[in-house]
Amino acid sequence: MDQSLVELNQKIDDLTTQVAYLTEQTQIAERQRADRAELMRDLTPVANEAFRLSVEQLEEIQEYVELSDILRLVKRIARNGRNFEKMLDQLESLMDLVGTVGPLADEAFGKAVDELTELESKGYFGFARGGMQIMDNVVTSFSEEDVNRLGDNVVLILNTVKDMTQPEIMNFVRNTLLVAEKEIEKPVDISYMGLMRQMRDPEVRRGLALTMRVLHVVGAQAAGNGNGTDSGINPGA
Repeated sequence: MDQSLVELNQKIDDLTTQVAYLTEQTQIAERQRADRAELMRDLTPVANEAFRLSVEQLEEIQEYVELSDILRLVKRIARNGRNFEKMLDQLESLMDLVGTVGPLADEAFGKAVDELTELESKGYFGFARGGMQIMDNVVTSFSEEDVNRLGDNVVLILNTVKDMTQPEIMNFVRNTLLVAEKEIEKPVDISYMGLMRQMRDPEVRRGLALTMRVLHVVGAQAAGNGNGTDSGINPGA
């Protein structure tokens, strides 16, 4: 008899537990239903407004778009869903790449700014502006005919410049200028005796000989440009 009472109590306890569980589930379902009802109450005005706006917008384009066009567009979007997904994946990868490269680009930009600042401090940009001014002066100083003649003789000009810039010639010109700069400051004896004393100097005679040789070359190059007489002078006088 006692065993039957224990079993009965156990069954009553199990039944009570089940009733409590069912009651809890019923309450949860009721709360969910109430939440859905509240959500529907909140969304209904929004949905109605969205529908109204959609109707208004469709009325504006109904002359240009038919329902079949919209359906075709929707089906096309549905067919290309995977393509849109791939495109979004690529966009996300691109954003990640930008996030990775961004700091490197900022660092490179900072270095470029530093380099440009250093070049400006050294005067490169000032030199470039001066070079542009020189180019402007050259362009405005030469006509088209001058440029054409320059083009015809550019090879000869470059060869002449190349010959003039040989180390031997440049050293000769530099040494001559340095010595001449010092000699100009000294007093000059232009008396006949002074000139005669200078003529006894072998270096002076060598300089005169070289000068005469150069004059000979100049005269030979200019042969045929004159008749060998000066204007107003009688050669036989």
